[in-house]
Amino acid sequence: MATESTTAEKQSQEVASAQSSTRMNIDIEDSTPRPAKLRRDLQGRHMQMIAIGGSIGAGLFVGSGRSLAVGGPASLTLGFIITGFAVLCTTQALGELAVMYPVNGAFYSYVVRFIDPAWYVNTSCRYALGWLITLPFEIISVGITINYWHEYNIGIWVAVFLTTIAFVQFFGVRGYGEIEFVLGIIKLVAVAGFIIFGIIANCGGVPTDTRGYLGFRYWSGDDGNHAFRNGFPGFCSVFVLSAFAFGGTELVGLAAAEAQDPQKSLPKAVKQVLWRIAGVYVLSTLILGIIVPNNSPELLGASGANTKASPFVLAFKIAGVKALPSIFNAVITISTLSVANSCTYGSTRTLQALAQYSMAPKILGYVDNRGRPLVAIIIQLLVGLLAFISYSAQAGTVFTWLFSISGLGILLLWASICLCHVRFRQAWKVAGRPVEDLPFRSPLGVYGSYFALVLIALILVLTFYVALIPPGGSPNAQYFFQNWLSGPIALTAFGLRKAWTSDWRFGVKIKDMDLDTGRRDTGYTSRLSQEEEKGKSLGRRVINAIF
Repeated sequence: MATESTTAEKQSQEVASAQSSTRMNIDIEDSTPRPAKLRRDLQGRHMQMIAIGGSIGAGLFVGSGRSLAVGGPASLTLGFIITGFAVLCTTQALGELAVMYPVNGAFYSYVVRFIDPAWYVNTSCRYALGWLITLPFEIISVGITINYWHEYNIGIWVAVFLTTIAFVQFFGVRGYGEIEFVLGIIKLVAVAGFIIFGIIANCGGVPTDTRGYLGFRYWSGDDGNHAFRNGFPGFCSVFVLSAFAFGGTELVGLAAAEAQDPQKSLPKAVKQVLWRIAGVYVLSTLILGIIVPNNSPELLGASGANTKASPFVLAFKIAGVKALPSIFNAVITISTLSVANSCTYGSTRTLQALAQYSMAPKILGYVDNRGRPLVAIIIQLLVGLLAFISYSAQAGTVFTWLFSISGLGILLLWASICLCHVRFRQAWKVAGRPVEDLPFRSPLGVYGSYFALVLIALILVLTFYVALIPPGGSPNAQYFFQNWLSGPIALTAFGLRKAWTSDWRFGVKIKDMDLDTGRRDTGYTSRLSQEEEKGKSLGRRVINAIF
């Protein structure tokens, strides 16, 4: 009885302490100052679909074709596996940080707090710029995919879909979440259907396919098909695509600030990333490599949204199935529109956060009473008007150079997230706080972040190599800067920011890191949820760990 009384008193004291912390603003609901407050309207199902299918688009469905032709099927699959490991570790680290600090402008906040305030130019600024540029590109891509069926004036579709994107913004973050939920389900069903079709086709089970059993015929080196094409440069070239295709996975961390219950929904969402990597990317590219000949000249035209060169569409054509190419082209159209929707969300929330922290014009931080960052949305839609340069013969060149400015931004962002996680854990330990107090701990721990940093550094080296020595070509200055211009820009921007602030200290000191602002969890709540988890059966704990 004495023990029970002591335990009850201890829990009572912890509850009181938690309430006291709340009054002292340690447990902050939202660090966004009034009136600029985003609304927490994203439910668990929205978060999970954003994590699983939010950014599946032309990068996978179309861009994989050129990588298959240049690097070969083995290079394509290995590239997605290696990049997938880096993304998996990154999302787990981001999940731990975002559950602990579900604040507006997650990436910017973490970088300033745990790395260096000057480094934000290579994370949030480049991240916002990347999404700003991507929107008009994706709008053009949607128009091109429709031209698969019939040639229309692409300007008509640019106007139609840009208006559609603007209309979705009227409904705020809830509109974004619902659109991504529906389109995400369509994309996942389509990928699952393709995988099933690919297995049947490989076994010779498609009646209209005269090739019979395929196995790994296209990996054997016969008939001009090779597992690895163009040697080492061909292998390196795959990582440019894989990084682009995985881009957007981190949106789930940005969305934490607008989630109804990030402590519950975010851990479930980041756990789903494993299945997205394994099923959507790795398995689908493996299937592509065994049913589509990698020496097909049509694959070399796979860029942008040229769906006539999509390896997914080509797989159905080669098998002689008439209806499925059009159906999958519709899926690619939907996927591209989904990515355009994500572009608007990613850029507007990042711009609003930068303004909130006085790193962008304050007017960009305006949020109306429905939780919409209106000025940032208007800026994004105005940039979207660049889609009308599709009328120009130089449109491709313009977008190539625009993307070169932010090209490596996604890799630098992933590396920054992992470094934030490592330094956060170091500060947490130095402060004498137990890891058991964290509301969500990355299953891969801090070692996962170290591993991801090594992989990302390797990918950066490989992309530098392929920019220097193009597959099947000779060194070319224009090609190099189109692919690696953002490298020197990153260093220059960091140096200029240091010079502007006259602050030449590198890195925030561990002992000076703020571990409390923006927290929504107390140690008591975390320990209580862990005790509840321990009370569950082994089978249930295993299922919860995976899903």
